[in-house]
Amino acid sequence: MKRIFSVFPLGMLLCGMTLFPIVSMSDTPKPPVAKIVPKKDTAHGDVRTDNYFWLRDKKNPDVIKHLEEENAYTQAMMQDTKPLQEKLYTEMKSRIKETDLSVPYEDQGYFYYSRTAEGKQYPIFCRKKGSMDAPEQITIDLNALAEGKKFIRLGAYTVSPDGKLLGYGLDFDGSRKFTIYVKNLETGEILKDQIPETGGACVWGNDNKTIFYNVYDSSQRSYKILRHELGFDAKSDTEVFHEKDEKFDCYVGKTRSEKYIVISTSSKTTGESWYLAADRPKESFRCIEPRKAGHEYSITHHEESFLILTNDKAKNFRLMSAPTDKPGMKNWKEVVPHRPKVKLDDIDAFEKFWAFSVRENGLTALEIYDVATKKSHRIAFPEVAYLSYTSTNPQYKSTKLRYGYTSLITPNSVYDYDVAKRESTLLKRQEVPGGFKPEDYTVERTFVKAKDGALVPMSIVYKKGVRKDGSNPTFLYAYGSYGISIDPTFNSSRISLLDRGFVYAIAHIRGGGEMGKPWYEDGKLLKKKNTFTDYIACAEYLIAQKYTTSQKLVGNGGSAGGLLMGAVLNMRPDLFKAIHAAVPFVDVINTMFDATLPLTTSEYEEWGNPNEKKYYEYMKSYSPYDNIGAKSYPNVLLTTGLNDSQVPYWEPAKFCAKLRTMKTDNNMLIFKINMGVGHGGASGRYDALKDRAFEYAFFLKTLGITQ
Repeated sequence: MKRIFSVFPLGMLLCGMTLFPIVSMSDTPKPPVAKIVPKKDTAHGDVRTDNYFWLRDKKNPDVIKHLEEENAYTQAMMQDTKPLQEKLYTEMKSRIKETDLSVPYEDQGYFYYSRTAEGKQYPIFCRKKGSMDAPEQITIDLNALAEGKKFIRLGAYTVSPDGKLLGYGLDFDGSRKFTIYVKNLETGEILKDQIPETGGACVWGNDNKTIFYNVYDSSQRSYKILRHELGFDAKSDTEVFHEKDEKFDCYVGKTRSEKYIVISTSSKTTGESWYLAADRPKESFRCIEPRKAGHEYSITHHEESFLILTNDKAKNFRLMSAPTDKPGMKNWKEVVPHRPKVKLDDIDAFEKFWAFSVRENGLTALEIYDVATKKSHRIAFPEVAYLSYTSTNPQYKSTKLRYGYTSLITPNSVYDYDVAKRESTLLKRQEVPGGFKPEDYTVERTFVKAKDGALVPMSIVYKKGVRKDGSNPTFLYAYGSYGISIDPTFNSSRISLLDRGFVYAIAHIRGGGEMGKPWYEDGKLLKKKNTFTDYIACAEYLIAQKYTTSQKLVGNGGSAGGLLMGAVLNMRPDLFKAIHAAVPFVDVINTMFDATLPLTTSEYEEWGNPNEKKYYEYMKSYSPYDNIGAKSYPNVLLTTGLNDSQVPYWEPAKFCAKLRTMKTDNNMLIFKINMGVGHGGASGRYDALKDRAFEYAFFLKTLGITQ
């Protein structure tokens, strides 16, 4: 179907210094053709036919056969890039310090850290008693636990208050279903208290024998919190909270003060919190304030008060306090007022100070609030585009804040901030072997005017010497959903693009949280198309400002960002040379009609309920699968995992099958399915680099860049 390169007289194409053979018509592998099995659905009087509904049944041998054929076709189409993939992988691997150590943190007299070893896929978790000069104790070696398995993910990693027991969760197939294990850190024994099919949380009561954890229902919604007592069969565990509203998910945690265990339950627009004294884990949880539609709040603990972040009369949230014995809303008192242009994201409460994570003008900031003086100040950061965040801070009585900092050209860095002296001390900066120098690159931050006049932030990085003459290959990434912010962070793999002359850009589009709560609300429900048109505006800006041209611009997004890619493919296929949609949510209508699927009912407040006509018609107007047309599309790569429980594999499978039958071009369309992982892709660090090398090779091939 696809001739990778146009005909050239000698049967070869010269690109840089590498010669790639041109695939002739006779050599071109034939793409898989999914059989058509019409299935008609009727909604609001609208008859829809889904020819590829049958691909949902992964127990059907024909489905697995089709997916394997897709993988074989993808491998054949990318066969000529194998040397390039290997080169990219070698480059990326050379930029990571394979044997390394994280910054230790102190908790209950132990120093905890993780380390990596050359050739090992996974980290090794360790601790030392008293000081870092003490003998090392390995708490978990994920490499040993992963032997003979295709996938492993660590969920909870929680040490009991007395430091003797470790509760941890493991997922072995990417389905997000964790088994909780308990290890005696004094003897090395794995206790018989194994709890299967959990959501991965593991929170200790202060008696050192009670564990709280969450479980999923059949649609992968976290809907119950259970209590387990060591030594008893998990089948007899006590249910302590049951969230019956299908729009809500519930989770369990513990305050930094170690005084309270907190259950947080929330939908996309409403929250509710319950608390229990950690010293009395067998008592019942009590509600802080009963839920009210549209009211979001969360709590933490400080001395004799609960601190409450609330959006009550505060779109971007304000901070309240209430006595722990009378925490209801009628007793809330304002501590930090609402600021319309500053989003109060989170609070870390320590004995003598609080650290606020805030957002202003699209950038993160850390504010330090002195409890005694009631005055606050910000930690200063030097760059125009960056991410700052609070790091691991287990000690309630600490006088220092550990925080992280990174940017597009500054590797991940860990600092301790002395609150009294207002001084930051760099503890560790991620080492990038191979001669990387931040000063060799330029970072820009700009605002792009969207279709309706909104100003969309965009972060841009490129190597010095790049000219804005339209000649540069350009990579545009975005997400734009759930109020999640995509911040400008460092990734050493990206250097392989930058050093090949790429401009790399992140569009901070509506639907995300970069510009506060209104920014999110302007990109959801009946305003979802703002997400897509914002991205298109950023692409047009890059072309208009001569960073690139449409023949050198590529796009990338995953999950809900894959929805973005699918929508943009249909709306403006002319803008891009190639698109990679990873684990893409592209079958919006069918998924949102199926309440048995993970996330569906809980996301009515994100996308809308298609059983209501106005939402159905709006979703249908942008749903990528439903809007594929008979027209020319750019080169497309789709990737997924067979065990994905968040965006099922069949969404990109169906999208690919339909797109093949409809598109009128000869551009490449390939679909890569990892048959042993879930939503997050490969779990091993080397395997993840190989996936990244494959994806970059796809872009480089479509752009004709072989060097």
